[in-house]
Amino acid sequence: MIRLTVLYPKTDSSQFDLTYYLDKHIPLLKERLTPYGLVGVDMQEGLAGAADAQPLYAMITGLAFNTADELDRGMTTHGAELLGDIPNFTGVQPITQVCRVL
Repeated sequence: MIRLTVLYPKTDSSQFDLTYYLDKHIPLLKERLTPYGLVGVDMQEGLAGAADAQPLYAMITGLAFNTADELDRGMTTHGAELLGDIPNFTGVQPITQVCRVL
């Protein structure tokens, strides 16, 4: 299994519209990528870091695909649209990483 992890950094001045993310962005993402092999989405909202410090990330989202080819085809087709939606819920640049799930 392949996982695309998307991390949205949290800073003192950053904003993250959780309602928009959950109600608009995630449904759009699922609609666009499920036909290309998306098999799961998990989301983790950052609440606190070590010793009750601010969390490093406002949101960490994982997108699961069976193969890297599925991920590549889906993002090649719909990546521009999905990335273009990011300014609607945050002003930060997300960090991404593709991993093989063991």
